[in-house]
Amino acid sequence: MEFIWLIAALVVGVIFGFIIKKALTSKTISSAERKAETILSEAKQKSKDALLESKDKALTVIEEAKKEEKERRKQLQGIENRLATREGLFDKKILEIEGSKQKIADAQKQLDKNKQEIKRIKDDQIAKLEKIAALTREEAKDVLIKNTELRMKDELLHRIRKLEDNATEELEGKAKKILSSVIERCAAPHTVETTTTSVSLPNEEMKGRIIGREGRNIKTIEQLTGVEIIIDDTPETILISAFNPIRRQLAKRTLEKLMSDGRIHPGRIEETVQQSKKDLALDIKKAGEEAVYQAGIVGLDTKLVQILGRLKYRTSYGQNQLQHGLEVSHLAGLLAAELKADINVCKKGGLLHDIGKALDHEIQGSHPDIGYDLMKKFGLPEDVAYMSTAHHEDKPKSLEGVIVKIADAISGSRPGARRDSFEEYIQRLTELENTAKSFAGVDKVYAIQAGREIRVFVSPDEIDDFNANKLARDIANKIESELKYPGEIRVTVIREKRITEYAR
Repeated sequence: MEFIWLIAALVVGVIFGFIIKKALTSKTISSAERKAETILSEAKQKSKDALLESKDKALTVIEEAKKEEKERRKQLQGIENRLATREGLFDKKILEIEGSKQKIADAQKQLDKNKQEIKRIKDDQIAKLEKIAALTREEAKDVLIKNTELRMKDELLHRIRKLEDNATEELEGKAKKILSSVIERCAAPHTVETTTTSVSLPNEEMKGRIIGREGRNIKTIEQLTGVEIIIDDTPETILISAFNPIRRQLAKRTLEKLMSDGRIHPGRIEETVQQSKKDLALDIKKAGEEAVYQAGIVGLDTKLVQILGRLKYRTSYGQNQLQHGLEVSHLAGLLAAELKADINVCKKGGLLHDIGKALDHEIQGSHPDIGYDLMKKFGLPEDVAYMSTAHHEDKPKSLEGVIVKIADAISGSRPGARRDSFEEYIQRLTELENTAKSFAGVDKVYAIQAGREIRVFVSPDEIDDFNANKLARDIANKIESELKYPGEIRVTVIREKRITEYAR
């Protein structure tokens, strides 16, 4: 019985639970449907709002586009109006220009007509004047120019002389002050050593030993040294003749060593020549190094210094070239300091300006060109290498070139610095006089003061005062370009007219 009640209660519980679950499920479904409807309603509302907003934006964009189009149309209309206005003005200007061209053309025709009329009147007047004056137009022009020239020549000459005198006095005063100061500060001997070609013998017997059996010894010496040994009647002296001064010095050293040793034969001669070459090369190197040291110059190539030392045995007009270069270097440095120029360039250029003479016996060409190429080869700058040619130019291109040229002239023109043989002296004076005589109107020429001045007497009927002034300058320029001389030469042109009459 209890079991039946239990089953019945269980069935009732199940049925009651089913009813309750169904009720709960129905309630949940109803709630979900309501939420879905709410969400769907909200979505529809949002879609509707978005659509309305999109439509509003589209309308706004359309309105703005319409406004922009309207503005552009307005601008285009304004541009079209301005273009139309300008086109009208342009057409008007073209018409005005055409009218102006026509007026100018008419004015030009009238002007040409007036010119022809003026020219005709002028020709008529000139013809009347020529008839009255009995002179053509060109003849009258020549007469007027000659008369004007005669009137102005004296005044012009006076002004030229006055300007030249004032400038010369002022410049000479400054130049003398600077040069005197520089020369006083650079004290150098006026006389220098010269390379000798004579060798003194201890006795006459030594001549025979030098000649050797059948002349073997003397031939060996001449062949190895490249010189000619002259043995004449001069007692206890022989002469060495060679164009190259280095060879002469080598032969002299060789002979002195052989005479000192006493053994003179071909084998010993060859050994002595080799030893003399080494000694001479060492002496040349020391001479170059000593010159560079005394000049206070650094940075020169060793080979260039050795070539510089060869100038110890090179002379010009009796002046030792190494001493000359050293003196020019000192003078150029002092002048550069006075004139605010490049002292280093002047000192280097002054020392090396004649270095081409060390090789002019071996290399073809003039010593300025040889020196320039040599300095460029050893890496010296252009302004230093230029000094080799600058001291031979009439107008050097740089201030340093002018300074080296002046220093070279000072060194060469010192009293006793250079000497000429009698024949060279006479030849130089003759060339001076002949150069001046080559000009028209020159009557007589005299070279005076050992060739430092020439006095030129001109014919007063052919050369007037104005042309005498020009003639002096022309003669000086020709001497500078054609002749070689130390220092400077003064040219004095003298024009004198004497009129003599007798009262009887």
